[in-house]
This record gives sequence, C-alpha cells and structure tokens, in this order.
Amino acid sequence: MTITELLGLDDLLAQMILAVGAAMVIGNGFALIQHARGRDKERAAEFRTARAWWFVAVGLLITLWGVASLLTR
Repeated sequence: MTITELLGLDDLLAQMILAVGAAMVIGNGFALIQHARGRDKERAAEFRTARAWWFVAVGLLITLWGVASLLTR
C-alpha cells in the first residue's frame, strides 16, 4: 500500500477540483444575479458581464471534470 492510497490523495484531488469549479460557478452566478438586480451600483469597479459568463462556463467545465473523476473511481 502506497502513501497515496493510504491518505486517499486521488479522491482528495478530485474533490478539490470539484470544489473549485463549483465555487467559480456559484460565485460568478451570484455576481451576475446581483448585477441584473442593480445591487452593484455602489461598487467603484466596472462589472464585466462577458468575463463573468466566461468564468461560469469554465467553472462548469471544471465541475464536470471533478464529478467525472469521482464517478470513474
């Protein structure tokens, strides 16, 4: 038995990938919703809608990769 199997590092890596992807989808989705409701007017920075949608798409891809990695074990 190797240390990787003993500590379950393969599953941990897949779970971390899933968590990062889900955080990207949830965080940018929340920002898009807040922007659509007009609740970001007090912020000094400019909101970039295309970038937020891009991060949602990339986060969805990473999330699917994490789910697939966990299911194929």
